[in-house]
Amino acid sequence: MTSTIDHQISQMTLEEKAAFVAGADMWKTASLERLDIDSIYMYDGTNGIRKTQTTNELGIFAGNNIPATCYPTGSTLGASWNVELLREIGEALGVEGKHLDIDLLLGPGINMKRSPLGGRNFEYYSEDPCLSGELGAAFVNGLQSEGVGASLKHFACNNQETEKMAMSSEVDERTLREIYLNAFERVVKKANPWTIMCSYNLLNGEYTSENDHLQREILREEWGYDGVVMSDWTAVHDRIRALKVGLDLEMPGQAHHNRTLIIEAVKSGELAEATLDDSVRRMLALYDKVQAGKKLGKAYDWEAHHALAYRAAVESIVLLKNESGTLPLRAESLASLAVIGGLAKAPRYQGGGSARVNPTKLDIPYEEIVRVAGNDTAVSFSAGYRSDEVEDEAQDDALIAESVALAAQADAAVLFVGKPEGAESEGFDLKDIDLPPQQVKLIQAVAAVQPKCIVVLSNGSAIAMSSWIDGVPAIVDMWLAGQAGGSAIADILFGLRNPSGKLSETFPVKLSDNPSFLSFGGEGGKAVYSEGLFTGYRYYDKKELAPQFPFGHGLSYTTFEYSGLSMSGGAEGVTVKCSVRNSGAMTGQEVVQLYVHDEQCRWIRPVKELKAFRKIELHPGEETEIVFLLEPRDFSYYDPDRKQWTADSGDFEIIIGSSSADVRLSHRILLEFPATGFRYHEYSLLKEWLDNPQASPILMKSLAEMNRNSKDQVSIEEPGVIGFFGDAPLIKLFQMFGQDWLVDQSPEQYVRGMIQEYERVCG
Repeated sequence: MTSTIDHQISQMTLEEKAAFVAGADMWKTASLERLDIDSIYMYDGTNGIRKTQTTNELGIFAGNNIPATCYPTGSTLGASWNVELLREIGEALGVEGKHLDIDLLLGPGINMKRSPLGGRNFEYYSEDPCLSGELGAAFVNGLQSEGVGASLKHFACNNQETEKMAMSSEVDERTLREIYLNAFERVVKKANPWTIMCSYNLLNGEYTSENDHLQREILREEWGYDGVVMSDWTAVHDRIRALKVGLDLEMPGQAHHNRTLIIEAVKSGELAEATLDDSVRRMLALYDKVQAGKKLGKAYDWEAHHALAYRAAVESIVLLKNESGTLPLRAESLASLAVIGGLAKAPRYQGGGSARVNPTKLDIPYEEIVRVAGNDTAVSFSAGYRSDEVEDEAQDDALIAESVALAAQADAAVLFVGKPEGAESEGFDLKDIDLPPQQVKLIQAVAAVQPKCIVVLSNGSAIAMSSWIDGVPAIVDMWLAGQAGGSAIADILFGLRNPSGKLSETFPVKLSDNPSFLSFGGEGGKAVYSEGLFTGYRYYDKKELAPQFPFGHGLSYTTFEYSGLSMSGGAEGVTVKCSVRNSGAMTGQEVVQLYVHDEQCRWIRPVKELKAFRKIELHPGEETEIVFLLEPRDFSYYDPDRKQWTADSGDFEIIIGSSSADVRLSHRILLEFPATGFRYHEYSLLKEWLDNPQASPILMKSLAEMNRNSKDQVSIEEPGVIGFFGDAPLIKLFQMFGQDWLVDQSPEQYVRGMIQEYERVCG
């Protein structure tokens, strides 16, 4: 294959090479008929395929895109916690993509949910990189198994829409590695996506499209990625610099000016032609994958894909609250039901922007409730609120009064509420996480007259509920559940399906509780990630701040008992086992979550971090054993001094929970990891020398030399010395007490000599 590609490159002119690394138009790459190389066709595809009628139109604002299955959005699928399900959806999109003559889907999106205000949060899976990475890898593996390539996006730190094309995400190296690159690394190493899409924003002052540290050092050299890196649409700024760091494909086409710049740069020697050849080579390798994928193909069944969209919605719906067994509703004992809220008849089932899909069909919640309720239950409807946001108190009050009258006469009331259509979209961030005021008034009024009041949310990210949650016994989050969400929510409300979704993001009591609240959005062209590692549940744990609902939370119509936690192994790997039993009366699924707490790390770490999870289904009384395999990386943190992942020896607590807050089992294990050489410098701290068994003897020898030659005697065993100098650079001791004997060298030179001796000891 390589020799064939090298031969093709040798046959290409410089002008052809320059044209080959840019799109031909909005949705396809350049072809080269002389060498029998066709275009590669690509379209948006995070929760369904958004194929335009022609390749020359953007199609975001038009409603005439080719119909395709609209699966639940990323935020919804994240709540499924089901790796196998994500692979199935990837496979289905691959089959559908082949049916629509598509070679590459622009997804999945796995950016972290830094703030619930993120306008594009609905496209992303989670606030946690372990969950996002595992789901993303499964999606990519499923998609590419059917011969359609993925484009993992947006690389990296694209966590807001506000001024995203000009804003610099300012992130320290440890936070970058542990939170914002972690999911990308998992997908690259577990699924090898055919392409990766860079983001619009700058990262620490450099556009990601030309960021050498991000693109070349980390992605290419450290992770070993050899696929195509492509730009988001118009994300290229300096085309020559972007090629040098490894960004291969500029989209969209035709990029005439940049093609001329490439040719001139090669001719002038500014750009080595070998560097351009590297990008051309990766593009040709992508083309070969596309051609091999065309040999695959399965029959496409629209109804089967709709059924998969239904199952995905069912598994992602989260039962947030259920007091006094309010749910499920029982049709046989329910004479009347009030369905309230315009979203019951005009559902919000996806977000806005480039991910918006034209569905093949659409299940309407109200119609599906009528179907499930049957002839013995009278179902009434009231709009409850206006779909627009124009203030009209008289009209609001009239709609609320009508809803209250229906609810008071019914045996139960189901309220469909959520952010209005267009509120969550690519292009802008949210201003708040509250429901519209008229919906809040509606909930409060209905709950006051109907004790069996059930709130159903439609949302792409966290919603604040403190003003109304206490008066409502049951809350169900159906998210943006795709084209089959209507039938899924009806079946769950009436107990035909058991809810099994778990929150993939923390729901705060109020927006100001969110860790990014003070800095989200940025100013002066910089968005400073001041919360560092402490995003999502990591922050709430560390602050001991109770959220409205914790990460991983989700109720069921049955109950689960955990037992038998055991561990074996050591630093090379730990096997964790536990048993889970369905102790209730209904078949259900449970998400078993494993967190790790590092008790003795010298760096600040979160209280616990998700490292593994498993979704299982159990019949009443059924019990199964869950086995988790933890690798050294699962106990590691990124050490910016050593510039590597490091695990410190000591005690670790293994935590098994039904959510991040609902801990069922825990056990401590002592792990002895191989010592790693500490990178000392002239101003390393005294305690850093003292605590290192390889460096401590060198320190003691040097202190002994100082005591022999100095009139002041310093004993490291004296508590006062450690208390006074322990947090100070070691050099300060020699500056304080060594000036009378350090004649031939400075304190800096003396410490450098200690460092050289330490490096000899460590090899």
